Amino acid sequence: MCGIVGYIGDKEVAPILIDGLKKLEYRGYDSAGVAVMTKDGVQVRKAKGKIVQLEGLLKNSPLSGTMGVGHTRWATHGAPSDKNSHPHSSGKVTVVHNGIIENYLELKAALEKKGRKFLSETDTEVIAHVIDEEIQKGLPPEKAIREGVKRLQGALAVVIVIEGVADTLYTYRKQSPLIVGYGRGENLVASDIPAVLAHTRTIVPFEDGDYAVITRDKVVIKDAAGMELKRKPLDIQWTSEMAEKGGYKHFMLKEIFEQPRAVRDTITGRCRPEQGKVRFEELPKDVIAFIKKAKKIQITACGTAFHAGLTGKYLIERLARIPCMAEIASELRYRGPLIDSETLVLCISQSGETADTLAAEEEARKLGAKTIAVCNVVGSSLSRKADGVLYTRAGPEIGVASTKAFITQVTVLYLFAVYLSELRKTVSRPERVKLLTELCASPRLIEETLKDAPKIERIARNHLKSNIFFFIARGINFPIALEGALKLKEISYVHAEGYPAGELKHGPIAILDTNASIVALAPSNRLFDKTFSNIEEVAARSAHVISVGNQDHAELLKKRSEDVIFVPKMREELDPLVITPPLQLLAYYVADLNGTDVDQPRNLAKSVTVE
Repeated sequence: MCGIVGYIGDKEVAPILIDGLKKLEYRGYDSAGVAVMTKDGVQVRKAKGKIVQLEGLLKNSPLSGTMGVGHTRWATHGAPSDKNSHPHSSGKVTVVHNGIIENYLELKAALEKKGRKFLSETDTEVIAHVIDEEIQKGLPPEKAIREGVKRLQGALAVVIVIEGVADTLYTYRKQSPLIVGYGRGENLVASDIPAVLAHTRTIVPFEDGDYAVITRDKVVIKDAAGMELKRKPLDIQWTSEMAEKGGYKHFMLKEIFEQPRAVRDTITGRCRPEQGKVRFEELPKDVIAFIKKAKKIQITACGTAFHAGLTGKYLIERLARIPCMAEIASELRYRGPLIDSETLVLCISQSGETADTLAAEEEARKLGAKTIAVCNVVGSSLSRKADGVLYTRAGPEIGVASTKAFITQVTVLYLFAVYLSELRKTVSRPERVKLLTELCASPRLIEETLKDAPKIERIARNHLKSNIFFFIARGINFPIALEGALKLKEISYVHAEGYPAGELKHGPIAILDTNASIVALAPSNRLFDKTFSNIEEVAARSAHVISVGNQDHAELLKKRSEDVIFVPKMREELDPLVITPPLQLLAYYVADLNGTDVDQPRNLAKSVTVE
């Protein structure tokens, strides 16, 4: 949520800031703005709405300079408006900020008593005032920033421009992501990697409490006492082109079709099917030793990542025969969980910056557990905090609705379940060979499912008049039903729910009629007959049925369904990998046909970095 980009170098900064902000649109926003150090001092342009509104302002009233900051805001304090847009200024200080200042009301009241005037309803404006107040005391900018942020409670990633200091950007990071990108004769700062990829692939993620003084030729990172710190740069392999649509109508559609490659990349180097072995060479030895003796596993995540975690629970318990629980992070952290020094905690987050998941990971470590992050972003907060990390290798995901991140999370969890089964000797080597051989075949089979996109678009048209969708399944596909429903509701705004198929008659069946569509996940596994009986129940009540299954039950499915989506037959544990893409396509086409903003659904953000 919210996006930051800053630049200092020898190029005109306004176009660079606009381009960087566009690369961060996926995070969700309701206003945008820039501040540029011009020959006449710091000048600000900002507006409610999309970046195109900001571009219009800059066209009518250009800004020229080679240093500046930009921001896209997702409203937390104060409604979306021009005045609440970032940047915010007070005296000599102009700031952009991601996060939440928890004590801003107390600070604002105290500052107003001193005669300071506020122009917005935001918590962010307080930052500019407290730093400017320190400057007015005679402190130099760097020390004023250090003293000012001491007064702020909460999460903040902030980039600061000081009037009269024409060659320096200042930053501070606490509990909200921020990176610096190293260029030649130029340096950039941003809240996420895509904003800097057009200029550099060399980045350093800031740690909590880091300050930075950034000029065009140098980046100096310091601690709270002003002592210089050394941070090892990371080389990012993503290219700026990877973050473009590549000819697809939407990023989401492009990312759905990137899933075979993403799964293949996630498997590569980890899977040795001929030996029946999985190797996670990135895991530290002490974590591997802990995994061998752990008595239970706790999975925690939010949203789509939670559905991946719930799928992982099925896989781990079935293959490794170890108790495994999956719980939403915002619930886990407040529940007083039964986590101890014999518990392994898997924390799943695409961005690695999800606030509730980070807090749950911290709580788990306090209780003595070992933690492993499953995330997509190298150098993210979660990857740095956890005891070990398994990267999903999905590449940049721009669409707010997660697709390839989800399927690679499921892939990593499948690999981890097989890995555990080897460590604990719960699955024989010949059976592990089969498990991994079929996994390695899955990218090709996912490609086969994606060839049905035109058919799925026709099915979407057939069901546009339905005002409610139920996604039903049993066993390991129940989490996939939850995910299918989430995808549909978050991008099309149509009400959708995921249910265990056996639960329909415990309430939901009461509202089924001709206005409802049922998406039944019925692959030919050991639970097919049970699921098919549920299909018959809903068909008898005049609901419109879309079945997802295999060709060997084609006649039965066609008999009780208006539409059938056929997927390749796989072993039960791998059904999620081939069933998920058709559900994503169904959601995509319903949304696109309804004319909604597929890549940036209303009220949603890609990375929820505040509680």
